[in-house]
Amino acid sequence: MKTIITLALTKGRVLQETLPLLAEIGIAPLENLESTRKLVFATTHEHVQLVVLRGSDVPTYVQFGTADMGVSGKDVILEHGGEGFYEPLDLGIARCRLMTAGMKDAPLKSGRIRVATKFINIARRYYAEQGRQVDVVKLYGAMELAPMMGLADEIVDIVDTGNTLRANGLEAREVIAPVTSRLIVNKAAMKTKHDIMQPIIKQLAVAIEKRRKST
Repeated sequence: MKTIITLALTKGRVLQETLPLLAEIGIAPLENLESTRKLVFATTHEHVQLVVLRGSDVPTYVQFGTADMGVSGKDVILEHGGEGFYEPLDLGIARCRLMTAGMKDAPLKSGRIRVATKFINIARRYYAEQGRQVDVVKLYGAMELAPMMGLADEIVDIVDTGNTLRANGLEAREVIAPVTSRLIVNKAAMKTKHDIMQPIIKQLAVAIEKRRKST
């Protein structure tokens, strides 16, 4: 029976930047991912299939071994906690920053503040390290509205160009972490499927280094 590696990919920008990198090492879906509602895809690599998930779900699938490998943003990994998998490669794609932000020119509020974010664990750890007391409010989108509408004093969110913040009267403040997409690997699968997975990891490392030298 043929051994199959399941590689979990993150929808959206990360997916669009991951596919060309995978193609460089001979892994490409046999179907157009954008023209179907399917979520699992065979590839040009006889031992690899792809599954396309919400970004927040990729570490969970890899942790529990439902997926053997995955591509996930560092922000999602930090929020998840990193249990059950290794993080062998920084793919260097989907670059952005995880930051705090608040209303432009608003004085920093002293004492306890309210922070809106979908990164609950990261926010709690970060503000605790700063010695600041916070109440964290979980939101799933449109973070910029929270300070505008008085729901929160600050937000913790992903910042790329900062244009969305500026358009809504906010400014980026402190960088919590630089973010790129990482390859993550289930710990058990790394042992049981090592003969297939290790060459893929090595080929990706070579492709990443080649890209780095060409920029």
